[in-house]
Amino acid sequence: MRGFRPRMAFALVLLFLVGGIAMFLRAGSWLVRENTLEPADVIVVLSGGLPYRALEAASIYNRSYAPEIWVSRPESPAQNMEALGVQYVGEEEYNRQILTQQGVPPASIHIFPETIVDTQQEVEEIAREMRREGKSRVIIVTSPQHTRRVRALWKSIVGNDPKMIVRAAFEDPFDAAHWWRNTRDALSVVREYLGLLNVWAGMPVHPHVR
Repeated sequence: MRGFRPRMAFALVLLFLVGGIAMFLRAGSWLVRENTLEPADVIVVLSGGLPYRALEAASIYNRSYAPEIWVSRPESPAQNMEALGVQYVGEEEYNRQILTQQGVPPASIHIFPETIVDTQQEVEEIAREMRREGKSRVIIVTSPQHTRRVRALWKSIVGNDPKMIVRAAFEDPFDAAHWWRNTRDALSVVREYLGLLNVWAGMPVHPHVR
């Protein structure tokens, strides 16, 4: 009996260690959770991830899953740059150019008029615009590691009406299986888990507004 307890303690420590390592290795892959593609009313390109999100949105459009594409307008230093006499082209304009270069007609592209600072605001804006126009299903395109958080935000803020399908940008370089090997992917994983914690806690941390 005297030797049993130390062996049990060692086995428990080893079990927790192995489990912790397994969770660490799977942390990137767990974040990737997209839906099966279905026909929808509109495709939305979330801000960030140039040029991969726009490329994926164009591919989905060209396969006739939706008749139009909406593009987010992220917060930018445009006004400050203009005050300095420096021309600034926002991310939404680059996304528009990518989409048209990939064969999406300009008339099928709509850029949101309001600027956003984070995904929470994007989700709210998308749902508001969809309800205003009577649309019932949207395909949201984002980076692979961002898909689970988008799903969580949509469920928390919007629910199931309108319906949301989230898709990962196929060409995004995020390496889910080896996310710890470079700072870009490691920072993305940390940011996504912090964002998920905020959603699960009821979003006590609010978007920054200037």
